[in-house]
Amino acid sequence: MRFGERVRQLRTDSHFKQSELAARMDVSISYISKVENGKLHFGDYPSEKFIHRLASELKADEDELLLLADKVPSSIRKRIRQRPELFRRIASMDKRTLDELESAIEAL
Repeated sequence: MRFGERVRQLRTDSHFKQSELAARMDVSISYISKVENGKLHFGDYPSEKFIHRLASELKADEDELLLLADKVPSSIRKRIRQRPELFRRIASMDKRTLDELESAIEAL
């Protein structure tokens, strides 16, 4: 799922109109529409601060929204900095190996 699609889903699940969410976020209705439709230009893309506020307003998982917006949540960024080589190895794993790793982690 894309960032904008998830925002739309969360907004409708919260029973907000675009205009209501825009007012709560102190942005224009057209900005909310562009977010939901993936029509933003790079410089217009939501900041981490905006996504934090958005997650709060929509009672959503901030990390999920950050990841969908191609931003690395600070908690994950911190771990990557602590163990960059481990994350490189994980990133290079094929799907089967990642699935096995996930199963092993879930078993812990």
